[in-house]
Amino acid sequence: MSVHQDIKQVTTHVLQNMKLSNEKIAMLTAYDFSMARILDNAGIDVILVGDSASNVMAGHKTTLPITLNEMIYHASSVVRAVTRALVVVDLPFGTYQGNSKEALSSAIRIMKETGAAAIKMEGGREIRESIERILSAGIPVMGHLGLTPQSIHKFGTYVVRAREEEEARKLMDDARLLENLGVFSIVIEKVPARLAAKVAQDLRIPLIGIGAGHEVDGQVLVLHDMLGITNEFSPRFLRRYNNLFEQIKTSVQGYIADVKSVDFPNDKEQY
Repeated sequence: MSVHQDIKQVTTHVLQNMKLSNEKIAMLTAYDFSMARILDNAGIDVILVGDSASNVMAGHKTTLPITLNEMIYHASSVVRAVTRALVVVDLPFGTYQGNSKEALSSAIRIMKETGAAAIKMEGGREIRESIERILSAGIPVMGHLGLTPQSIHKFGTYVVRAREEEEARKLMDDARLLENLGVFSIVIEKVPARLAAKVAQDLRIPLIGIGAGHEVDGQVLVLHDMLGITNEFSPRFLRRYNNLFEQIKTSVQGYIADVKSVDFPNDKEQY
């Protein structure tokens, strides 16, 4: 029996119970009301309003350009659609690194202006002070380790992280640090499956993977990638459950043809 089968609203406490009972956590991104309503209705556990909106909604090459105001717009749209899933919102680049007061201010704005349940932050020891300050205000924090897209210019590439022993050790240390600080969950991105399994086993809090194997406590994918709305991004970890790019394109082409041939609207489709 599912831990949360009769739960009316998924909370951080529910996620903890899911880990304890070995029930996997299903998480997807969403950025607008209509998609979020479908995800919530389908029974998704967690909706991440990701800064990946910068890529899939705005067409930027990285996650860096999206602003706090834009994240608040997307998050508030999602929250209005959701009755059951836990909604987590990414703090965008530049709103928390190196300035814990600004980090708290950013997190408070998201919580007050969107109605979301939690925020997510990329990094470990280097953002410790910001995490502590946000947690001290009673705001739940989800961590993010491994490949951290906001640091793309530091890494210079999107390759798998923590293959080397030193980086793997730092990731393990950062995961323990985040747990000890009080984050309720951690996303681990694009690291060797064996390392991710070791981290998941070591932690008491849920570890949610993307490109991190199946021995973690849950999975997350970008919705537009998973549905095949985007078709130029094909990492090994991505499973496409549809090809909406072609389906929508075909539908639009059918509409165009019907309009051009005066087949639409027909007699039954007018007043």
